[in-house]
Amino acid sequence: MPREFARKHKVAAEMQRLLNELLLSEVKDPRLSGARVSEVDVSGDLSLATIYFNTLALDGDPAPIKEGFEQARGFFRSRVANALQLRRVPELRFRHDTTARHAADLQRLIDDAGNGGRPTE
Repeated sequence: MPREFARKHKVAAEMQRLLNELLLSEVKDPRLSGARVSEVDVSGDLSLATIYFNTLALDGDPAPIKEGFEQARGFFRSRVANALQLRRVPELRFRHDTTARHAADLQRLIDDAGNGGRPTE
């Protein structure tokens, strides 16, 4: 069991590295120009990979970026298949990573609490 667990994480890390490399060098879709893969979560049997993406614009609408990822799904899957040489290539699902947005909101709340409840600008 520990071996499968380690393999799952190695595949996820390699997929994240590969997808970010592809976003920087080969993807031409302008919707994906500012997108980065922040995390990849692979199921235990390696049949499903959830790709979490984010952008520099915390307040931007993630819908067009997700649409760009969805349209490039086949391209990403074929590149993952070639690079990782897995028996079965995981199905890719794309999700917007809201961690940075939540962190910024929490920081703002902490800053506001430190100022006696007055909002900072």
